[in-house]
Amino acid sequence: RTYTPNVDIVETQDEILLYADMPGVSSDKIEIHFEKGELFLHGKVEPRGPEDQRYLLCEYGVGDFYRVFTISEAIDSEKINAEYRNGVLTLRLPKVEAAKPRRIQVAAT
Repeated sequence: RTYTPNVDIVETQDEILLYADMPGVSSDKIEIHFEKGELFLHGKVEPRGPEDQRYLLCEYGVGDFYRVFTISEAIDSEKINAEYRNGVLTLRLPKVEAAKPRRIQVAAT
């Protein structure tokens, strides 16, 4: 089976933030790559109990997941940070200085 984590992506002036809900995923089962403007997330959600148990209701996702996001902003790939806490993966993708918006002062002559 496959699993698709829910994701929120937020842009600030300095960075792009990605939040992915991944309950039950072990942090060592998450792979993250950033290459040529694309962010790749891959991982696996293991079953939460013995496979022979009889479920009365099964809503949690189980299986492999693979997501690809195209990032249009110029990202400083050396400063990308990933944190996994309480079932939520948080990725911080800082923008390079040249990509940050700046105000242009108009000179009067």
